[in-house]
Amino acid sequence: MTLPPLHAEDITIGYDTRVISQGLSVAVPEDSFTVIIGPNACGKSTLLRALSRLLAPTRGQVILDGRDISSYKAKEVGRRLGLLPQSSLAPDGITVADLVARGRNPYQGFLRQWSTADEEAVAAALAATETTELSARLVDELSGGQRQRVWVALVLAQQTPLLLLDEPTTFLDIAHQIELMEMFTDLHHQGRTLVAVLHDLNQAARYATHLIAMREGRVMATGAPEEILTEELVHEVFGLRCRVVPDPVAGTPQVIPLGRDRRKRTIHTPKEIPTQ
Repeated sequence: MTLPPLHAEDITIGYDTRVISQGLSVAVPEDSFTVIIGPNACGKSTLLRALSRLLAPTRGQVILDGRDISSYKAKEVGRRLGLLPQSSLAPDGITVADLVARGRNPYQGFLRQWSTADEEAVAAALAATETTELSARLVDELSGGQRQRVWVALVLAQQTPLLLLDEPTTFLDIAHQIELMEMFTDLHHQGRTLVAVLHDLNQAARYATHLIAMREGRVMATGAPEEILTEELVHEVFGLRCRVVPDPVAGTPQVIPLGRDRRKRTIHTPKEIPTQ
């Protein structure tokens, strides 16, 4: 069986002496839009950091294009995969255009300076994220949602076949969340492999072709949303009672949480205060 270009083999990952995941093996199918789901602090972002080489496993290895990812030089990794981290800080006084242009750093070197191809890549990334009109603005002046789209543009400017996205819809209102997810779907259809960490189960089910469900540092299930996203799995992973029904628009699984039976709630009215 041919292994996918990005996968982890029996890795142990964590921070200092705190182990988050142990003996973890994960494969990202080629040409997939893979979404990692799970409750807070279950290890989703830690896994993504390991897949991107930001976090080195203490055991096992992450394989990128047939080699241990640690064997590559930083610029070689930067030409193969782009990472949008959960939080990013821009240098003071930098413009949007200059920040997005940093996505071309993996292609720069002593013998290769800024080129027309770099200029075109930055322009395409700005256009795709609808930030072209912001190009001359200082990043510090932007709203949270605008800044998030600019960071996405930086990653797109790398023009890598693999994109790793840690909570990419953070700070965005619902309309811009959907626009961004639709844009990621277009990139996937154009041949890119995407891996994203998402909290919204229904967005994950609608846009992902492959899900990785995690709990307490372990992978609970992997597969297509329509195959694994069941009421039983949601309860097992999130401790949430729900119904899973077809999305009336996309036909994908839709998770509907079950609230308390409000008809059984006792309503306490304030006691009458006697008048003097």
